[in-house]
Amino acid sequence: MAITAQEGKKMLDELGDKVLLLDVRHAHEYNWGHIPGAVLLDNDDIEEGVKPESLPDDLDHPIIIYCRSGVRSHYAMLKLQAAGYTHVYDMGGIIDWPYEVVR
Repeated sequence: MAITAQEGKKMLDELGDKVLLLDVRHAHEYNWGHIPGAVLLDNDDIEEGVKPESLPDDLDHPIIIYCRSGVRSHYAMLKLQAAGYTHVYDMGGIIDWPYEVVR
């Protein structure tokens, strides 16, 4: 499901550590700047229909995904849904994030 940066921020504020914020860009992009609390998992390392070991075992755990502009986050969402995750949210790109960024 696609959500806006504002909707994602609200979910992060309300759910805290009960939601996983997933940055699916490359490591060098993450190091240039990322949303506070984001965990890095390169979209290229996510296999279609395979649960990544670094993600929660609970397939109902909410996951918010973002990338740079929204393309990789969309594909990562589809791959995680194929792996069985039921609450995956595509927040699009960090370029649309008007809030704090860790640099």
